[in-house]
Amino acid sequence: MSALVTAMAGAFGADRIKVDAPLAPLTTFKVGGPADVLFEPVNSDEMLRALQVARAAGAPVTMLGGGSNVLISDRGVRGLVIRPRGGDVNAVGDRLVRADAAITINGLVRWTINRGYAGLEAWAGTPGTVGGAIFGNAHWKKTNIGDLVESVRLLRPDGTLLQAPADRMEFDYDYSRLKRTGEIVLWVALRVTPGSDPAALRLVARESLAFRKQTQPLESPSAGCIFMNPDPAQDRIPDGMAPSAGALIDRAGLKGAVHAGARVSSTHANFFLNDGTATAADLKTLIEQCRSAVKERFGVTLRDEIICLGEF
Repeated sequence: MSALVTAMAGAFGADRIKVDAPLAPLTTFKVGGPADVLFEPVNSDEMLRALQVARAAGAPVTMLGGGSNVLISDRGVRGLVIRPRGGDVNAVGDRLVRADAAITINGLVRWTINRGYAGLEAWAGTPGTVGGAIFGNAHWKKTNIGDLVESVRLLRPDGTLLQAPADRMEFDYDYSRLKRTGEIVLWVALRVTPGSDPAALRLVARESLAFRKQTQPLESPSAGCIFMNPDPAQDRIPDGMAPSAGALIDRAGLKGAVHAGARVSSTHANFFLNDGTATAADLKTLIEQCRSAVKERFGVTLRDEIICLGEF
């Protein structure tokens, strides 16, 4: 790893490179070990250069966005962790907004509301960044972020650039092609509707925030939903039950279940909480306990929505 540190310091300066860098504070779960090397590029040119340096050093690369929807191993993450910072939002014509990957979803929502662009206001309160949302095709109620995408600017692992239209992104429930290809989002163009009243858009945003507060546990560190909801096309859901991971965990008797410092929320059983003392191993144990219980009780295998980084 010393070769990677030396090469990264030579490319960007030693003050920009963090060695054995704690990652827990950079996640919404607040757990996990350190990165061997952490670098926070401020633009796409720096990201490309960092990938080139890591490839030449033979080091693995892991992307970290806003830190939601991830569980980092207590042993940390080997190689280079890239955490993009900064970026811009710009209008492209009348009906498109281009947002850099490192922009937070909430920052994007505020930008569009203030300028009277409708289409994203209900996403107020969504954690994470634009890049992370595209990676996992983030969803809110019955809308996926991919439904709003016009195109995505991607950086391939080999350093080449690609402009992918939405219909080439392989968007599906909690899925995009990025999970298959290892490509990195640089920016995304999203469809919006101009000419709306910012006050009316803010009202929708406030309603969305109020709904989240009523239905989601926000009092303790969490990472959003742990499991994907089951797919009725491939999972046999018990009669009278909604295709909901949270409902299955609840019916299996694990709502409020505790393992060390990890707890299944009593508000929403698909949210797991860190009471401040949990380790990643504690959370992983509770996740597998719930998966096993649902499988045994209902014959449904819950699939991860959360992304695990590092070795478990």
